[in-house]
Amino acid sequence: MTPEEAIRLLDQHREAIDAIDLAILDRLNERARVVEKIGAIKKEMRFPIYEPKREDAVFRNVIGGNRGPLSEAAVRRLFERIIDEMRTLQRERMEKENQQ
Repeated sequence: MTPEEAIRLLDQHREAIDAIDLAILDRLNERARVVEKIGAIKKEMRFPIYEPKREDAVFRNVIGGNRGPLSEAAVRRLFERIIDEMRTLQRERMEKENQQ
């Protein structure tokens, strides 16, 4: 492989990564919209935002569905971050609605 071929291949792979990143972002925003609906129900019912049992179920679901190459630990770390951001979104929405 020549350096030019390598650069061309890298560019192709990076373009694929860019498209995948946008697809991931779209799905995360879709997830966030559902989280907002869940937050509205929790607020109305005065349920807590943090539900450890539900989070454990999410981890079991994604780890069980993982086909690699990401490790179980990596998947857990990624979803811990996603869940944390979704919990923050719920909290911010509830605070915003309380101020209105």
